[in-house]
Amino acid sequence: MGQMPTPYGKWGWPGMPFMMGPAQPLMGPVYGGQVAVPEEQSYLENILRLNRGKMATIYTTNDNNPEWAAKVFRGEVENAARDHVVLSDPETGQRYVILMVNIDFLTFDEPLRYTPDIYGR
Repeated sequence: MGQMPTPYGKWGWPGMPFMMGPAQPLMGPVYGGQVAVPEEQSYLENILRLNRGKMATIYTTNDNNPEWAAKVFRGEVENAARDHVVLSDPETGQRYVILMVNIDFLTFDEPLRYTPDIYGR
């Protein structure tokens, strides 16, 4: 789009263009409604998202909590974000929001999807 004049002419700060336009998303291309995640970005949140609906057991430690120093959660992966995962226990309907910083490790009862299937493999 166009450039707005500034005290430095058509440039913002010396040597840096000042341009206005629509904000660009900070994500990769979208395939089948999912953002493509490059194979080298196998972050826990991405692995959990790729395995929504699968049963998981999550082992946590909770520093400075004498009541729950270590806790195990079991449930279906509903969703995951950068700092948390949401599990739901299908037997009780209870939902858990677990902070990623507290997760030591997790297990699944079935094979995992580790990378998005963007190429139809």
